[in-house]
Amino acid sequence: MGIVRIDDALHEEARRASTVLCRSINAQAEFWMKIGMLAEANPTLSYNAIVAMQRGTVAAGPLPVAAA
Repeated sequence: MGIVRIDDALHEEARRASTVLCRSINAQAEFWMKIGMLAEANPTLSYNAIVAMQRGTVAAGPLPVAAA
């Protein structure tokens, strides 16, 4: 583990996004880095496809269905 220096403006964007998405600033930056690496490795995939692909790698039970 190490320290990563980023631009102040980018840090502020990460702080704002982390607040909205209920993540720590570090977790938000890590999420962006992971998605960015996957996007570079898979340039034909959309953001939504990358997120769906990552969700498929997490073992989870079925989501509860709310009655309408």
